[in-house]
Amino acid sequence: MQVTRPIGVFDSGIGGLTVLRSIIEKLPQYDYLYLGDNSRAPYGNRSFNTIHQYTWECVQWLFKQGCPLVILACNTASAKALRTIQQKDMLANYADKKVLGVIRPTAEVIGDYSKSKQIGVLGTTGTIQSESYLIEIKKFFPDVEVHQQACPLWVPIIESGEYNKAGADYYVKLYIDEILAKSADIDTVLLACTHYPLLQSKIEEHLPPHVKVVSQGQIVANSLADYLKRHNDIEQDITQNSTRRFFTTSDDTTDFDEHASMFFSSPVKSEYALLTYDN
Repeated sequence: MQVTRPIGVFDSGIGGLTVLRSIIEKLPQYDYLYLGDNSRAPYGNRSFNTIHQYTWECVQWLFKQGCPLVILACNTASAKALRTIQQKDMLANYADKKVLGVIRPTAEVIGDYSKSKQIGVLGTTGTIQSESYLIEIKKFFPDVEVHQQACPLWVPIIESGEYNKAGADYYVKLYIDEILAKSADIDTVLLACTHYPLLQSKIEEHLPPHVKVVSQGQIVANSLADYLKRHNDIEQDITQNSTRRFFTTSDDTTDFDEHASMFFSSPVKSEYALLTYDN
């Protein structure tokens, strides 16, 4: 069997496939291994401790598969688990490996999209409550005002396959109206959940024409490309056979493949992943 040391990409479900798709378009030469924790999704309304436990289990599983680098393609996990994993969990046994998130690379550039310096952030309840985007964006763009809106019903709508149906419009408009009510000067809206690009056309329909909608896929892909250029030791440890493998944790692979194919824009054939780590 061909030995691979792939880039691991993790999400609580299938939303992270929108990020993986952009990464592969930017960096097609590398091997990739995607893990979706579908049996325990969604993470958005769970506690800090639970999200950390689930995320760390999945990161360890990816490390055990040979991944030298793992991308948390999940805003909730990036907001509530990444710092603890980087600063505590990995020090004992995984000091030679790296875990990156999606919030910092987004925060580094999002201010450049706005002329009015008024940005709206749409995300899960967990991401919004963490205030990670408020904190990170202020580091890079102290003059930008950030307005947040939790959209707890969007992920269930998307994962149930209802995102392109007329019934979704009510809930899209509901949250769009709420965030626009916070400032009439918002000219940029960030989709701070990797599921939300599937709703992007509906989101744009309910926004004023001058408001720009920004999804994270291309931002994260560009940031990863830059990271690998600056960290030659990590880049050289990743194999380049252009392989793509997909796994889902303790859930039905047929159901995962059906829904994942919508996010990945091509057929997905997944395998079952058993998580057996002590905490």
